[in-house]
Formats: sequence, structure tokens, C-alpha cells
Amino acid sequence: MANGDLLYHDALYMSALREDGSYDFSENFQYAKEWLHQADLTIGDFEGTISPDLPLAGYPLFNAPESVVGAIKDAGYHVLDLAHNHILDSQLSGLFSTAKAFEDQGITPVGVYTHEPRGQAPLTIKEVNGIKIAILAYSYGFNGMEGNLSQDEYDQHLSNLDEEKMKSEIERAEKEADITVVMPQMGVEYQLQPTEEQVSLYHKMVDWGADIIFGGHPHVTQPSETLEKDGQKKLIIYSMGNFISNQRIETMEGVENAQWTERGVLMDLTLEKTLKGTRIKSAQAHPTWVSRVEKGGFSAEGYPLYSYQTLILEDFIEGGKYRDRLDEATKERIDKAYQEMKDHVGLNWD
Repeated sequence: MANGDLLYHDALYMSALREDGSYDFSENFQYAKEWLHQADLTIGDFEGTISPDLPLAGYPLFNAPESVVGAIKDAGYHVLDLAHNHILDSQLSGLFSTAKAFEDQGITPVGVYTHEPRGQAPLTIKEVNGIKIAILAYSYGFNGMEGNLSQDEYDQHLSNLDEEKMKSEIERAEKEADITVVMPQMGVEYQLQPTEEQVSLYHKMVDWGADIIFGGHPHVTQPSETLEKDGQKKLIIYSMGNFISNQRIETMEGVENAQWTERGVLMDLTLEKTLKGTRIKSAQAHPTWVSRVEKGGFSAEGYPLYSYQTLILEDFIEGGKYRDRLDEATKERIDKAYQEMKDHVGLNWD
């Protein structure tokens, strides 16, 4: 399983603060973890940094409390993509501390290089039930923060969209693994369709050997596409959207597609190894939605506190096991989200 952005705006961590000064993020995944734990391999995208040496912050320089890592681990994640435009928000030291925070909890970061330089590092390959899955991640840029780095630091630690390097790495993954997953971060924020550049580059990635492309960055979901190569079906989802964040209708005033920022997809793939090779046997995109309910009370800074929970909408639409937990207005909102997302993503694997 894979999903898009875990985006910890300040409203999320303010709402997770307890009286003793610690943070509890477990409620974010109360409903999602039932799904995430079903997977043999669960991949997410952590868009931000964890740097205990710097103050906590939301947009534009994300820095979340370290205790978020325990909640992410408990939710069931095995691998997190750190190749995104905010990974230098806490400077190069923050890139290192973020990767280490996840490694210390047994989660593998991809898309940053903190042990060996990019050119010398082994590929991230997870062997699951006898299937070797390579996972590569790339970002279009780093919000200008890379200007603080030397060229050597940039080349050694970051994973950018350098076509020559990507081609080499994907071709290498094709030799070393049975399935190659690529997680590119590019596109235009809040646009529901991929750019020509996305389409062109993601098709090239499939030509180079990628089997699955889980795109990100736009903060809204973009459609899926199925390609045929060497007699096998390959899958692209141009953007998986947000999985948890404070972006939504109420906070994105003036953004044309505001309602889409509170929606995302949980990608659910079954891989099968046969004598002819390893293939994607089935693929589903489960629509998700972030519930935000007032807790009552305010943060020390004067902001209202909320309960944030990611809902997998199959559990909440008509006939879903948690339908009765919603009020009428929310039922209407998620029913619309579910149907619009299914139509928009357009994934019919069979």
C-alpha cells in the first residue's frame, strides 16, 4: 500500500499537544491503520522535517515534533519518501536528523542519502515474501534552500530529477529487483491534471524500467494511467494527494480546487511472482478524506484545536462499517468526495 503527503501543519501538532508537554498523534491514524496494517509493505510520503535543534514550524518551513515518528511507525509504515521540496526546511542537518529519526524506529527513508553519497549508495530494495521491490524517489527542487549547500553536498545527499542519474538508477533497479517503484515529486500544486512534463517524464521512467509510479507534490489527486510494456501492465498515478494535513475547504480560501486538498488515495496493489516474471496482479485506489472536528479549546497561540483523522471512505459511505459515526453534513461531503475521486482517478485494473 502507498499514500501521499503526511503534511504536519502547525494546527496538527498544536492539536496533538498534551498537558504534560508531550504530543500524541495516534488519533490521526485511528481508522487508517486498520488498512495500512493489512499490507506486507506500506509506503508513505513525509513532507517536512524533524529537527529537535530548531523550533517547531508549519508552512513555509515545516518542522514537526519527533514524537510524530512513533505514531507513523505504529500506523504501519515501513518506508517513507523524503525526496520533496521541503526536505531542506531545517537545513542540511535537518535532512540528516529526519532520516535518522525514522531509521531509529525501523522505517527506511528513501530519496535522501545520509550514509553513502548518491553515486555510491546501494538502492533501497525490500524483499517481501520472496519478491524484491526497489523503491526510488526524486524531487523537482528544494524551494531554493539548496542555495545554502555546496555542489558536493547537493550531489551527495539529494535526489533530484537529473534524467541521466534517474535512468541509470532505474535501469540498475530493474537488474537488482523484481519490481521497481518510483516516487517522483513534481507538477503544479492544486492542479487536477498532470503537466505535459509529468506525463513525458513518467512515461520515460516506465521505458527505463519502472513498474509502478506513485507521484506526489500537487496536494490534490491526479488520475491514474495504465501502460503496456513487454506484455505487462505498468501503473502510474500522477499524484496521490494529501493523506493527512490541514489543507481543506475551510483553510484554502481562494484556491479553485480547495475541496480536493482534503482528499487523497490509498493505493492498494497485489504483486505476484510467476515463472514468467513478477507482475502487478491487482491495483485499487481507495479514496481517503481528512476529518477535522473541533475539540473545543485553543492552543497557547490562540488557535482552535481539532481532532484530525484520515478516513478510508469505503468504511464511511453507505453500507460502510463506520457510517453511523458521521453527522448528516459530513455524510454528504464524503459521499460526494468518494464518487468524485473514483471517477477522477479512473483506475479499473481488470
